[in-house]
Amino acid sequence: MNVTLTKVHGSENDFFILDQTQLDRQLTENELKQVTQNVAKRSGGLVGGADGVLSVTQSEHPGVAGKMRVINADGSEASMCGNGIRTVARYLGEKQQQETFKIETMYADLMVKHAPSLAPGIATYQAEISPVSFAAADLKMHVADLSELHHKKIPALSQQLYFTAVAVPNPHLIGFVDHTTLLGPELGRIASYLNDGANPYFPDGVNVSFVEVLGQNHIFVRTYERGVGFTNACGTGMSAASLITVLEQGADFESPITVRNPGGVVKTLVHDRSAAQNYWMELIGNATFTGVVTLSLADLLAANFADVELQKTDEQTAYQNFVANL
Repeated sequence: MNVTLTKVHGSENDFFILDQTQLDRQLTENELKQVTQNVAKRSGGLVGGADGVLSVTQSEHPGVAGKMRVINADGSEASMCGNGIRTVARYLGEKQQQETFKIETMYADLMVKHAPSLAPGIATYQAEISPVSFAAADLKMHVADLSELHHKKIPALSQQLYFTAVAVPNPHLIGFVDHTTLLGPELGRIASYLNDGANPYFPDGVNVSFVEVLGQNHIFVRTYERGVGFTNACGTGMSAASLITVLEQGADFESPITVRNPGGVVKTLVHDRSAAQNYWMELIGNATFTGVVTLSLADLLAANFADVELQKTDEQTAYQNFVANL
């Protein structure tokens, strides 16, 4: 049995889409974890590796186009991926000839749609990011017996920085910093402590983002992603950072926020459904298909990638030109 994997990225946060509806049988949980670990390796993985695998299966929810699971490079599962869902939206939209539809994720069926292009030749999609929670229980957070963490110091992490924690639904720890700190070693030091071993604050790990405010409704976000490490972009991280920028830094509800990242740029919109602070975001950005790989299931499971090549598209050239002109 042959398997086709589509290499994709959103803001250079790259994945393989594995459409399991095309297989004779779905992979077992152990197989899916092992395949992801095999293909995602940056050295020795499949055509340069990736940040993870986006597994697509049928959804049993009425009116939903498909189900997306996010398997990180280390084999762990994330509840959502904002950059990944845009690429899956494109994949399912083109496959099923739909412009607006829902995708099932771990905690919610999220609305996605084809959006106006960010630039010529840049396929662009828009995705709902929700639900949002500040509750320590949803974050699996243990910080000074706080039920929520809003703009507070965690002295064991830093004597200078203030943090806010929010689940969207992935857990995120957000700190606003100056340019020197953004590019310095603090993010790696703090995030490694919270993710690469036992710690009392986020025992299951947490995505950590440093945010630099560049102007009104204009930010730069750098993220260390749980299960991945430093990434070119984290879609839920940029969405969480946008929300906290509105709440703490004076950015605007219902107005586009430009979010730059090491892999490019996206737009976000922060919404409040009601006076009860029921927040949700929309993430708008590229959904780039860089190529397709076909190999046997046996070779995929055995990590036998010696003779495998990526059948490239020309979309990456268009994306690189777009980023170069930002």
